[in-house]
Amino acid sequence: DTLIVEEEKNKPKPQTQPPVTKGPSLDLSPVLERRVVPADNSCLFTSVNYVMEGGVYDPACAPEMRGLIAQIVASDPTSYSEAVLGKTNEDYCTWIRRDDTWGGAIEVSILSKFYQCEICVVDTQTVRVDRFGEDAGYTKRVLLIYDGIHYDPLQKVVPNSDVPAQTVFSSTDDVILAQALELADEARRKRQYTDVNRFALRCMVSKGACQGDWPHQLRGGVTLFAVFEITTPTFAASLPRHLTCPLPHIV
Repeated sequence: DTLIVEEEKNKPKPQTQPPVTKGPSLDLSPVLERRVVPADNSCLFTSVNYVMEGGVYDPACAPEMRGLIAQIVASDPTSYSEAVLGKTNEDYCTWIRRDDTWGGAIEVSILSKFYQCEICVVDTQTVRVDRFGEDAGYTKRVLLIYDGIHYDPLQKVVPNSDVPAQTVFSSTDDVILAQALELADEARRKRQYTDVNRFALRCMVSKGACQGDWPHQLRGGVTLFAVFEITTPTFAASLPRHLTCPLPHIV
């Protein structure tokens, strides 16, 4: 018995491998995403500056960009006439410098020419893309997403990594356009857009109604100094006229 015990003691023990723990798998495939910027009347300018600067957010860029547009328009009164601008060249230059006015297609077109870059605006309501500078032969492309009243920049990022976001793409990259349209379609399905032609505004103070192209009125410098809610034009037509702000009234 003693010999048997000694043999068991001297028998080499089998080596065991330490348990292997599997960490979470990291997907390093880049994805296109919306980078939300503030809704402060200057979202277009902030968004364009963001993509053109390679993903650098500068909330103070709007006055400089507004001034740049005003200089370009003032220097070419023939191209930027009253018929194009909807107001005189001089009035437009004064108007666009204000911090309470909105940018739109005219301003995107001007910035596309200035940066020598195709600016693609993807609309979440219609799921279409408007390509400013499409036929100009530019080699670069940037992307914005628009929900009817607000612009945000689009960027390609690698999840869970420190890789800098990509905001400038080749103008021949049709894959990125398809991905942008997929984002827009997803937003449309979630109803993340504002159809300005299908609602009216009701003042929560006077209970009166305003109706019309109110985003255009806001771009013209109208200031909302009452609290509004969205309602339907049919219901709004039965409400009293709202007399405490300069928005267009229902007749």
